[in-house]
Parts: sequence; structure tokens; C-alpha cells
Amino acid sequence: MLKKIKDKKIVVGIIGMGYVGLPLGLAFASKKIKVIGFDLDQEKISVLNKGKGYLKHIPAKKISSAVKSGYLSATSNFSRLKEVDAIIICVPTPLTEHREPDMSYVKNTAKVIAEYLKRGQLVVLESTTYPGTTEELILPLLENAKNSDNGNFVVGKDFYLAFSPEREDPNNPDYSTASIPKVIGGVTQQCLDVAKALYDQVIIKTVPVSSPRAAEATKLLENIFRSVNIALVNELKMVFDKMDIDVWEVIEAASTKPFGFTAFYPGPGLGGHCIPIDPFYLTWKAREFELNTKFIELAGEINTYQPHYVVEKSMEVLNKFKKALNGAKILILGAAYKKDIDDMRESPSLKLIEILREKGAEVEYHDPLVASLPRMRNYNYDMESVDLSKKKVADYDLVILSTDHSSFDYKLIAENAKIIVDTRNSFESRSINSDNIFKA
Repeated sequence: MLKKIKDKKIVVGIIGMGYVGLPLGLAFASKKIKVIGFDLDQEKISVLNKGKGYLKHIPAKKISSAVKSGYLSATSNFSRLKEVDAIIICVPTPLTEHREPDMSYVKNTAKVIAEYLKRGQLVVLESTTYPGTTEELILPLLENAKNSDNGNFVVGKDFYLAFSPEREDPNNPDYSTASIPKVIGGVTQQCLDVAKALYDQVIIKTVPVSSPRAAEATKLLENIFRSVNIALVNELKMVFDKMDIDVWEVIEAASTKPFGFTAFYPGPGLGGHCIPIDPFYLTWKAREFELNTKFIELAGEINTYQPHYVVEKSMEVLNKFKKALNGAKILILGAAYKKDIDDMRESPSLKLIEILREKGAEVEYHDPLVASLPRMRNYNYDMESVDLSKKKVADYDLVILSTDHSSFDYKLIAENAKIIVDTRNSFESRSINSDNIFKA
């Protein structure tokens, strides 16, 4: 297996061709390693095989080049897992309505792999999860793969199993899949050696750790660190607002300290698949050990409250202009969870729409990257992005900036909106100041 990897004669199968799986597949294809992408979405498969893209931050020509070269193809036929040497799992790991891990995607994927597992294959889980998932959930299923001669495959001998957390940051111009160091934990030393050899082909630096549990915990630490610090500035934002202190000014001033401080910024709530979800994997697992992760849970509560805070702030602002939220026409700027991408997973904009509607407001949104809001796990909005013009902007009682896309015409919006609630400090950062702009 190691020689096969070194000679680039391996075939890599990636299950889940989304925000993690597709960039990873392109990274392998760019190194002339053949990749077969697996996904249940037939439309996605069809688009990929035509050499086209469906994620706006990934250039279509990059996909076209990989497909035309023969190094990237896609299928929904999972029996073709028998054709690959390495299987990388990049499927969702959401939370249930009770904030417990929903491992159905990972479990079902592992069951399918077990149907087709052959000797010598490497299986790597990249989906973020709680410590112990790889060894407690996936390992038993693969050890009892139906193709085993004697009823059991031996890990480290008959197949290899590892965990290597994804570290994607969509549309970040400074880092790509290949340039972000990769943490890897193998079930055995042989598993680690094989997984490391595979990622060494495409990743600038691999970081081996002692076990899959350590690798799983590493990913959680990274995102819990961000969640807790974002919660801190979100709480300070609310406190400083009551004191008539601008939290953005304070953060900018504190950032001049050359040591001991890292800047984090407030917002309307957390978005994306990682930060709003990952910390709760650890809180759930910790309960198995009779431990309460109070610090993490408090941070989660503060961040979850932020859309409600934005609505409360909006009510205050409307009240200053003798307007009620009930019946007000409101425009949400931005549906994606972060600037300049089309990813809506866990976007605070979706929660804002829900709360505002519940309070009787008429809500529309504008997002040049999100033409319409599809059916999602927790939301089913039948809404399309509205076009903006001077007249259209002026028609709303309130404009709430939720996502600070670079393509917004901030000057047009500021000059024509009756009232603006800015959750990202976007107008002041562009030196656009007005008595009708309020921060939240």
C-alpha cells in the first residue's frame, strides 16, 4: 500500500462531494491521483461529470480541468467503492433538535463501506465528531465486513482506519486544502503510516497524533476556542452598548498590543457547520464521564442568543423613529453565514427571518450569491433574493446587515435606507457614517 501511494497508482474515493469533499478531490486530482467522488445527490454528480461547479468559491475551470484530465469523476453507485484503494468520508454530522450528535450519516456510510470493503483499503473519517467515533462506531462495523473470509477483518493488517479532521475555510484567499496542515490519528501505527503517506501526497504538512481520539479532540478544541472567544466579544458587545462604548473601537485598540491578545469579532450569531455545532459534540460526550462542560455551554447560550439580541436592538431602533416591528417591512442583507460565499449552513440570517416573522414583520432578503432559500433541515422558506435599487431600498422601514458581502453597494444602501442596523460594523469600516445607521 505504501509503495502504491508513493507511485501514485492509488485510486481515492471521497464520499460526500460538498464543501470539504470537492476541494479535497481537486487537491488529489491536481497531483495526478485518480479520484472517484461518491454522493447521493444525482444532480450534483451530473454537474461534476460535465466539468462544471456548484460551489461559487470554487472556479468551474478548476473542476473542468480535473474532469477532462481523467483524474476526477463522480458517481452515486456505491458498489464502485470496490475500485478504490482509499476511502475518505466527508459527510454531515449535524445535531438533533435536542443538541445531541446525529451520527446517522456517518453510521450509514460506514455500513455501506463495510458491504464493499476489500483487503488493503484505507478508510479515513474527516467529518467533525466527538472523541471516540472512529474506534467506537466505525471500527466495529468494518471489522465485521461481510467480505471477510473468517468473519473478521483485522485493523492495521487487513484494512487501515484513521481520523483526519477537515480544516476548510471556504473562500479564504490565504489558505487552500493543500496549504493547511493536516492532523492525522490512526487506530494502529500501520494505519497512521498509510494515512500519513496518502495525505503527504497533497498536503504541505501532516501532523501525526497518538490516536483517532486525539485527532477528533484537536478539531473540537480548534472550534471551541473560536466559539468561546466569539461569545466573549458578543457578551462584551451587549455590555459596552449599555455603557455607550463601541466594542469595535475597543477591539481595534486592543489589537495594537503585540502579544497576549487575539482579535475576535461580534456578529448576529454563529454560522457554518463547525462553530455552532462542534462544541456540543464534546458536551454530549462529556456527560458519559459524568462531567458538565459549563464554560462551553455558556458560550453556546450567548452565541445562540445573538439573533434575538439583533431583533431586540431593531425594535429599539424602530421605536426611536416611532415605528413598530409588527407590520414593518424589513430587508435582511445577506443569507450566507459568512461574507463572499454561498454557504447557508446554520446561517444566523435564517434565524433572524424566523424571529422577525414571528413578531409580525414582513421580511425579504437580498444576497447576490444566494438566489433563493432552499428547503433546509430546520427551515423551509419560499423566498427569493430581491433586486436592489434606490427606490427598493427606500421602500423598507428597516435594513439589517447580517452578512457583509464585498459586492454590496454600501453607499447606495446608506444613502437610501430609512434605518440600518449593522451587525458587522461594515458601514463604519468603509467610512460611511450616518445618523440612521445603528450597530447591533
